[in-house]
Amino acid sequence: MGGRVRGRARAFGPATVANLAAGFDVLGLAVEGLGDVVEAVRVPESGVRIAAIMGDDGRLPLDAPSNTAGVAAAEVLRAAGAGFGIELTIHKGLPLGSGLGSSAASAVAAAVATHALLPEPLPVETLVLACVEAEAVVSGRHADNVAPALLGGLVLVRSVEPLDLVRLPVPEALHLVVVTPEMSLPTREARAVLPSAVPLSTLVSATANLGALVAACHQGDLALLGRALVDPVAGPAREPLIPGSSLALAAAREAGALGAGISGAGPTLFALCTGERTASVGAAMIAAFAHAGLASRSFVAPAGGRGAHVLA
Repeated sequence: MGGRVRGRARAFGPATVANLAAGFDVLGLAVEGLGDVVEAVRVPESGVRIAAIMGDDGRLPLDAPSNTAGVAAAEVLRAAGAGFGIELTIHKGLPLGSGLGSSAASAVAAAVATHALLPEPLPVETLVLACVEAEAVVSGRHADNVAPALLGGLVLVRSVEPLDLVRLPVPEALHLVVVTPEMSLPTREARAVLPSAVPLSTLVSATANLGALVAACHQGDLALLGRALVDPVAGPAREPLIPGSSLALAAAREAGALGAGISGAGPTLFALCTGERTASVGAAMIAAFAHAGLASRSFVAPAGGRGAHVLA
């Protein structure tokens, strides 16, 4: 991601599906082809300035220290000891408050674009931590979105401090369907409904599902993977915030999905399935949301997309 010195770079930061039902705040999956683009221009003045943001309907701050892209770029410059500044232009391809890691996508795209302007590359862990600092501005210090957005594929975050990331294999036959209803659900609101404590039996169930998911990925066992996609904690608390979500998740399974759940904090839902099931699964979820009075749109991709990368 580093390389020769240049004055301008554009980078793509992918959307992510965090939690994956079984891994609250520790699992994240990159979504191929869906995300944000950030352009970074090298300027002599120190610091970071955001020149423009497109696609956000004027909702995001141009103030760099208040924007995840601005913070990530600043952290990369600081880590490199760079003697120059950066001007950013952000192109939002993701809706805000969608549960697709919108803030993380902007952060990683900015970090990678800024990194491309450095004379020497930084360790990838440094870029992850730069984006963790950026996420802390809007949603807390976690890496379940930024880690897969940077690295691609499926990532388990064992620890943020110290950073300890585990790359998990993604079975080749696996496909991802994401369905986003036309509503916004701020992360803070979705976190506010989470229980402060859970019964011991619920903890045991959640731990078993996460372990089974990891084993299923390594074994390529799609049936086991489907059985492991169960969220006994965040899902039941958040489904009432998303009209039609319970119907849509049930419809996905009835249409042949291996499993389904809420993407991140929602309101986007995800389903994992084999390739021949993607069309029927997506249509069933859209129909369920329509029954609840919500329009929605679907996106289909092979599971485990590429991480953030510089664009030509």
